[in-house]
Amino acid sequence: MTGTKTADDEKHLLTGATGFLGSHIMAGLLSQGKGVVIAGRSSGGESLKERIGRLLTWFGIEHLEGLLEFYETDFLKRRLGLGEDEYETLCGRGLSIIHCASDTSFAEKNRARVMKSNVESLTEILNFAHKSRTRCFHFMSTAYAAGIDSIECPEALVNSAHFTNVYEESKAHAENIVYGRCREGEIPYTILRPSIVYGNSVTGRSLRFNALYYPIRSLQLIRDIYLDDIKNNYGRKSAECGIYMNEDGALHLPIRIFMPHDGTINLIPVDYFTETILSILEKPETETFYHITGNNPERMARLVSYTERFLNIHGIEVVIGTSSAEEMRNPPEELFDHFIKAFRPYISDKRVFMRENTDRATSGALPPDLSYEIFQRCMAFAVSADWGKRFNVLRP
Repeated sequence: MTGTKTADDEKHLLTGATGFLGSHIMAGLLSQGKGVVIAGRSSGGESLKERIGRLLTWFGIEHLEGLLEFYETDFLKRRLGLGEDEYETLCGRGLSIIHCASDTSFAEKNRARVMKSNVESLTEILNFAHKSRTRCFHFMSTAYAAGIDSIECPEALVNSAHFTNVYEESKAHAENIVYGRCREGEIPYTILRPSIVYGNSVTGRSLRFNALYYPIRSLQLIRDIYLDDIKNNYGRKSAECGIYMNEDGALHLPIRIFMPHDGTINLIPVDYFTETILSILEKPETETFYHITGNNPERMARLVSYTERFLNIHGIEVVIGTSSAEEMRNPPEELFDHFIKAFRPYISDKRVFMRENTDRATSGALPPDLSYEIFQRCMAFAVSADWGKRFNVLRP
């Protein structure tokens, strides 16, 4: 876009604003006084505007006169489900687009739904990007779209044939589509690839409690089962599993966590994620991939020590290798293994994410290492929110 600067030059059209990452991008842009055009859907009897309103209350954001607009859309429908006049008017504004809308399910049983949401729905949003001559199409992907064929993952298009789950696979397909359509249509674009994002490192607050939170929540649940048994059932079930109270008041909970090989888990706090995205949006290098990742991934042993300290338990052991079919597992081990099955590949990951482009965009700013203080702050908030049950800001 050339010519006289307009109010729309500072605005972004954002999809997925009711999701975890999208909501933080929205809040970050609004905090800078930049307008956001929200494209999304109503749900559960609530309009898009009402859904966003609940989020803004959670973020504590007020006084938004002229900064927010809402368009009820359906990315699987022609013209995004908008009327012809409304669509043409929106196209004429040439807005920058941040496409975060996504189905994040890992489950193979949801393959058709995930592919429809993450791949098939790209057709119309890319048609809109082309017709509107967008300043830039920013596509939110994942660092794990790199697949599992290589350890070193460049900030570039990667054609892997193997993935951990359907979500990773769908994002890899989507990246290829964005890359091809944008180059063909001369649409400026970036690909944004975060790793695993947890809560705010300063406040501990979060809107979602999966990924990093899920294993800790699972261990808390298992702990409470046996604490209840000791308190109300004379510890009969606990004794059968070698579970008992230590002299220091901690619960001895013998659980072996089997990992196929030694590795790490790449974590970043959502405040770092947001700051990095805002830096990229300020001066995007088009046709560029950005790894928004940690430079010092965590080892499972450290996370186990943090978890034991936070939950006041002992006895968790990280075992490199797989258990044999004949090897007996105790009930808490089997239960924990069931809980974390979908996340297991991420706790012993060997992939290394190159981040030269991100370092350039952020002047080398790195996320804080996950200290126990940050871990405790985030987990304490999760517990205070009953792992999300005490508020439901992002209900679908």
